[in-house]
Amino acid sequence: MIEVSYLAYLVIAIAMTAWVARTLSKNGEVFLVDCFGHDEVLARSTNHLLVVGFYLVNIGFILLTISLGAEPTSYAEAIRFVATKVGLAVLVLGFWHFFNMHAIAKFGRKVGHWVRENKGVATA
Repeated sequence: MIEVSYLAYLVIAIAMTAWVARTLSKNGEVFLVDCFGHDEVLARSTNHLLVVGFYLVNIGFILLTISLGAEPTSYAEAIRFVATKVGLAVLVLGFWHFFNMHAIAKFGRKVGHWVRENKGVATA
């Protein structure tokens, strides 16, 4: 029973992570373009970096938490086991989403302005 529970948790949590990442990436680009002063190249690049970071943090969290909790011995315990783990993963997904939105809204225009100012500056 524990193997099925682990498999269910991994499939559900990783699928949910992929769906959320795709949704945020697709629908968040307009927000990023506005936050970065309508610099579409910077917005697309930032969007891609956010998606990569999102996957790394969430999949790492999902894999690390697989060993938490008592192993289920009945169907009811298995459902609770999977629901608790998926619920925790969803909370972390939501937390990181709002954290990123806040940080981008707060610093996006500053970064966009800084990048535009320094585009002509050659790096050594």
